[in-house]
Amino acid sequence: MNLSSFKTGLIAFLIVLLLMPLGHALMVLNEHMLDEQKLIGAFFIGVLGLALLVWGIFSDKKRTLATILGLLGGVLLWTGWIEFSFVWIAEKLNIPHLEENGEVVTNAEYLVMMSSLGLLLAFLLLFLFAQNNCTFFNWFKRVFRLNTALKITEKQQKPLALTTFIETIMLLWAFYLVLLLVYDKDIAGDKHPATYIVSYGSLLWSCYLSLKLFKLNKLDYAIRYAIPTVIVFWNFIEVLGRWNTFKEIWVYPTEHWLENLLFLIALGAIIIYYFIENKKNKQQPV
Repeated sequence: MNLSSFKTGLIAFLIVLLLMPLGHALMVLNEHMLDEQKLIGAFFIGVLGLALLVWGIFSDKKRTLATILGLLGGVLLWTGWIEFSFVWIAEKLNIPHLEENGEVVTNAEYLVMMSSLGLLLAFLLLFLFAQNNCTFFNWFKRVFRLNTALKITEKQQKPLALTTFIETIMLLWAFYLVLLLVYDKDIAGDKHPATYIVSYGSLLWSCYLSLKLFKLNKLDYAIRYAIPTVIVFWNFIEVLGRWNTFKEIWVYPTEHWLENLLFLIALGAIIIYYFIENKKNKQQPV
């Protein structure tokens, strides 16, 4: 690790980290501000995510731009099309929120989301038995010698924006379900040892991933590596919020509009700073 790689890793980590609360805040704002028209708003949030993905696919030679566009596209499409599809079904079927002591602990849409577990597992098989760059799946392939059995050879390069987009969607989906399953009292419960294991295990796992992240010099690769690093770390944050250790200000964006606005400004400033610095470095004589 050197100062340059640490700086690159930190920028990547912060870009992904700041998107986590902003994604939550966007969903809540869409629900509260549009109310009856929230599904229309959600549709256009998803359309914006799709547009950014397409832009990223056509910008594949600009690796960092393509990666950032894929990340933004994934967060927006997840928030707009995927999360609000569960909201729609929950409201359509009149599914109540899960309450404890008169307080909502799990929104109805997340109870619906749990039904997608089988679909997620089917998608995970696709990643396990097909060619990809995921260290996690590639470890299983080495252990069970799947590379030889499946005759996996040199991989064809996929568009970076699409790779980042799919990575973002799959990780958000997978870890949402991990938390929802351990929160379920029929399985574990939010004060069960399993939840502590998931919470503090995620913290340790993210620290381990950070050790490699802060050794990366290329921002596009660092951002793609920061996505699992941050989402795993965010499990720890989510569980702390579940335990009421702190107030999740991104869940109350109208009350804490200034803080959430500062998150957005910080995200934009970090991205702009990198591109300006990168441009300066390219213009410097060798």
